[in-house]
Amino acid sequence: MKPEWLTVRGSALKERTYMIETLKDLELNTVCHEAACPNMLECFGRKIATFMILGANCTRGCTFCNVTKGKPTSVNKEEPAAVAEAVKRLGLLHVVVTSVTRDDLEDGGAEHFSDTIKMIRKINPKTTIEVLIPDLKADGKSLDIVINAKPDVIGHNVETVPSLYKKILHGSDYQRSLNVLKYIKEKSPNILTKTGIMLGLGEEKEEVLKVLQDIRDVGCDFLTVGQYLAPTTKHQKMVRYIEPDEFAEYETLGYKIGFKHIASGPLVRSSYHADEAIGMAMMKNEIKN
Repeated sequence: MKPEWLTVRGSALKERTYMIETLKDLELNTVCHEAACPNMLECFGRKIATFMILGANCTRGCTFCNVTKGKPTSVNKEEPAAVAEAVKRLGLLHVVVTSVTRDDLEDGGAEHFSDTIKMIRKINPKTTIEVLIPDLKADGKSLDIVINAKPDVIGHNVETVPSLYKKILHGSDYQRSLNVLKYIKEKSPNILTKTGIMLGLGEEKEEVLKVLQDIRDVGCDFLTVGQYLAPTTKHQKMVRYIEPDEFAEYETLGYKIGFKHIASGPLVRSSYHADEAIGMAMMKNEIKN
């Protein structure tokens, strides 16, 4: 049985229904739905969603993820405009855009991210933009395409500790993910960087502490730490539930080593309350793009 601290809060029915209808009307995907996020109803109720571009099929086969694995679909050139229109209809002040991994594309989908960022900015000039990108194979040219579009935040998730990569992150590499975050910050210091990790997969506490330091050492600004929950019985099994006190400990330590914003808790996910992190950065005048 799940512990009581993993109880999911409800949401406002009116706002949730409007969100779902808008996404359906514009034929858009959200990672909220595809990844079976436990916070989906709450976030939809708050008119917050993470749009998932470049189709719903991922070219990698990570054992923890609920996103469909398989042959990718063709790139929908109309999608950037549809996302921008959804942002306008929903009145979003902050938007998160992510994608499946597209190793089949030469640039990993970087140009499509760029087009989406630019279209959102054109139609919604007051909306802050956060993108959560795949590693793009750490290719500088591809990363530059996303950087040059000037989103306010670029995120890339480290996901877990190095010792578990071969077990749950097929086709990914821990050092490569760190290099992505490092490259972005060195190339454009004014863009805020963000990453996230999951706990409960069998990692040791000492490993988690080392990962937090590694992430901070490459200049990453924002961090999310959450509880892994297996989407189905076919996915990677959870090893243990992490107590709230342990999440609080990581948060305290993270701020001590220099993170600008940390969301650490059982129900935290990469984009959970992402507007709060960017809001704090705006108050501190840290967005200078």
